[in-house]
Amino acid sequence: MVNSILIDTWGWLTSNDAGERRHQQVATLYRTLLKQKTLIYTTTFVLDETFTLFFKRLNAYQAQKAMLQLSAAFSTDQFQLIQIDETRFSQAQTLRLKYLDKPQISFTDLTSMAVMQEFGILHVLTEDAHFIQVGLEFQRLPAQS
Repeated sequence: MVNSILIDTWGWLTSNDAGERRHQQVATLYRTLLKQKTLIYTTTFVLDETFTLFFKRLNAYQAQKAMLQLSAAFSTDQFQLIQIDETRFSQAQTLRLKYLDKPQISFTDLTSMAVMQEFGILHVLTEDAHFIQVGLEFQRLPAQS
């Protein structure tokens, strides 16, 4: 059982877009997380990317519905929207400098990693291997095949 998880842009998009390759698997995992009352975290930077992709990849009605439903979820106790403030931004910059050998890691992913460290979150709903490559003991869900 997972007590807390950070959902990355890929996780939000895949759970909302039936055309995504792993949609069914991610949607099932998401429903399980909800049933288990798992604390679900995301950041303002992740939502920025997510909402942008909703409107690029989904029709306008689906994008609007997904954005409004996701926004409403963060008014409940099970969902935590973490603001990337000046301190967290600075922590992400420190991570950027630490991982100079991994220039492909996005700054948004680094802000997510900083938040995961701050809140002791070990699980991340993503397909992004960068969360594993940094060696911070993060675990990706769903399991990668």
